[in-house]
Amino acid sequence: MTFRKVNIIILVLAVVFFLLVLHHNFLGLSSLLRNEVSDSGIVGLQPIDFIPNAPHDAVDGRQEEVPVVIAASEDRLGGTIAAINSIQHNTRSNVIFYIVTLNHTADHLRSWLSSSILKSIRYKIVNFDTKLLEGKVKEEPDQGESVKPLTFARFYLPILVPSAKKAIYMDDDVIVQGDIFALYNTPLKPGHAAAFSEDCDSASTKAVIRGAGNQYNYIGYLDYKKERIRKLSMKASTCSFNPGVFVANLTEWKRQNITNQLEKWMKLNAEEGLYSRTLAGSITTPPLLIVFYQQHSTIDPMWNVRHLGSSAGKRYSPQFVKAAKLLHWNGHFKPWGRTASYTDVWEKWYIPDPTGKFSLIRRHTEISNTK
Repeated sequence: MTFRKVNIIILVLAVVFFLLVLHHNFLGLSSLLRNEVSDSGIVGLQPIDFIPNAPHDAVDGRQEEVPVVIAASEDRLGGTIAAINSIQHNTRSNVIFYIVTLNHTADHLRSWLSSSILKSIRYKIVNFDTKLLEGKVKEEPDQGESVKPLTFARFYLPILVPSAKKAIYMDDDVIVQGDIFALYNTPLKPGHAAAFSEDCDSASTKAVIRGAGNQYNYIGYLDYKKERIRKLSMKASTCSFNPGVFVANLTEWKRQNITNQLEKWMKLNAEEGLYSRTLAGSITTPPLLIVFYQQHSTIDPMWNVRHLGSSAGKRYSPQFVKAAKLLHWNGHFKPWGRTASYTDVWEKWYIPDPTGKFSLIRRHTEISNTK
């Protein structure tokens, strides 16, 4: 009788232990699911991996996530790494990076992140399938941007960040010197799906790019000789904006079907050639200018101090560069290139590639990029 009681007690203890283990595992799974970002399930934008947890001392008490979307192409990967490093270093906010890349770059990117001081950041790598652009982009030999599919990632923000109500997009040729949370808190007017830095009002856009004409008005990006453009009744003198850095209200973006609108103008341009071929030469900016015509908010111009890559010379004072919240090397002269300006500012945030595939090109060295 006593032996039977002992067996029953042991059995009860075993059941209790099993239930405790099961409960612990369930809590762990629930926590993981809360930290995960929902996958879109959309063909063409497939998540590759996600690092959900940053050290507790890396962020402050603000629990709101700050989604930052940035592209990562193989030949510019050092720029992406430097941008991420500068953002992470200058904030204690709960930042999560959505890094959009192509399949052949994912392993290189992952190894770079995991072997550097960035190994504790929260990030998600998303593969961009170029099939998304079929029928929407016409290959043009004189427009190199047409063969860079990742430049269009900004058009698909709600798919990239499906569970967020708001997100930041930025190009890979930037350095952030302020707290990204301040940019994230940019107020957007009711009905506006995005906030950009306007060209005419920016302290960094007062010069004319030699050989390209004035790029600060709509006529610099759109062909007003085309009837379809004229029918839009958009003033050619309207100030343009720079889409390399912007804050998006994704709820409003989805409500207005912004992505579908952008794709519509991509298709029409591929068929009719609606963009300017003499001035700006961009194929990502024009559809944004059309869709957001007089329907966008503005960000503080110090959050997009640009044209650092427009020439090899230095156009800003050291004091102005130091005061800028975000520096943008848009233009041909990238900070990882041979004749860039303000390379000392950019290199402060650059992390050497542990694989050796990406190297800086400098004037007095024979170092070159290998792909």
